Amino acid sequence: MSDTAKSSRRAQILDAAADLFARYGFHGVGIDDIGAAVGISGPALYRHFRSKDAMLAEMLTGISDKLLLGGRGRVGTADDPRAALDALVRWHVEFALTNSALITVHMRDLDSLAAADHRRVRESQRSYVEVWVDVLRKVRTDLDEPTARAASHAVLGLINSTPYSAHLGTEAMSDLLHSMALNALGTGA
Repeated sequence: MSDTAKSSRRAQILDAAADLFARYGFHGVGIDDIGAAVGISGPALYRHFRSKDAMLAEMLTGISDKLLLGGRGRVGTADDPRAALDALVRWHVEFALTNSALITVHMRDLDSLAAADHRRVRESQRSYVEVWVDVLRKVRTDLDEPTARAASHAVLGLINSTPYSAHLGTEAMSDLLHSMALNALGTGA
């Protein structure tokens, strides 16, 4: 099997595991359940991951790293702080609307991670929030750092609520979240 095929298979397994973990919780899903979801035996998953715990760790560290890298990239290519903030909001909204299972797993099962993986996820998350804080303080020069951090956390919480509140089509929900986030940050258009 080529490296590309292995990577694709790992991604398929992680997607299936995320859907199952979101639906039934990490502890409510067995290795055989994940295997059945991707058309292989449960033990065959050990060719791709050493354990179910390793799947959860890769899933949650992966999304945290993806958000951080994506956020930094969008800020780095923005023309000015207001455009950077808009890009961050759009990035997180897009992520939330296309990864609701991962958000659910993160919210519910983060504490199931081993201590080292938990720390790594939290470090990436803190760095991601600091990207938001830095940009927000450039747009809202009236905000001190603790207030900008609290506002950033609140807006991320608003956006991350989509697995529980997406009652509109994707485009309408995206527009609504974008508008609400900017207004909540006091930078509405």
